[in-house]
Amino acid sequence: MNILTILVSTVFVNNFVLARFLGICPFLGVSNKIETATGMSIAVTFVVTLSSIITYVIQVAILDVLGLQYLQTIVFILVIAALVQFVEMVIKKTSPTLYEALGVYLPLITTNCVVLGVAILNIQEGFNLIETIFNSIGASIGFGIALILISGIREQLEPVDVPEALEGFPIALITAGLMSIAFLGFNGLV
Repeated sequence: MNILTILVSTVFVNNFVLARFLGICPFLGVSNKIETATGMSIAVTFVVTLSSIITYVIQVAILDVLGLQYLQTIVFILVIAALVQFVEMVIKKTSPTLYEALGVYLPLITTNCVVLGVAILNIQEGFNLIETIFNSIGASIGFGIALILISGIREQLEPVDVPEALEGFPIALITAGLMSIAFLGFNGLV
């Protein structure tokens, strides 16, 4: 039951984008097309889950044992940067079109605060390895849902006559705010 609570909580109630406001840069930057948003969601899911597992093991097996907890942020960032480089190489080889569509936002996964935030929160919440994995997957799914939802809305807004002052990021921010309010409805769920 704890695993289900963690999943529902991270996907809907404590969504990292819409409730914790982490990962706003790729959320707004890659949300013009559903295809690009889906590719970014998959890449972020892979990086978040794998980096959370690796950082958990490093934290428990090395940093805690040697009393080097103060190096947590630096070590976690290095792990995330290495994983993003790996993902970037894989996407470049397997899907050059997606690689071009993601552009500068793919290397920015390194600085995406969702990735680091999930890794650090897994440790702060005292999750074991299984809970860490499910929290990471839930956070990634929540990020992906938010990203794909706003992409669909932005695609639908493209042909609409939006006032000039609201074109682009302003209407995206208003949409994100409304989505955030909608996700508040899940608060009583867990």
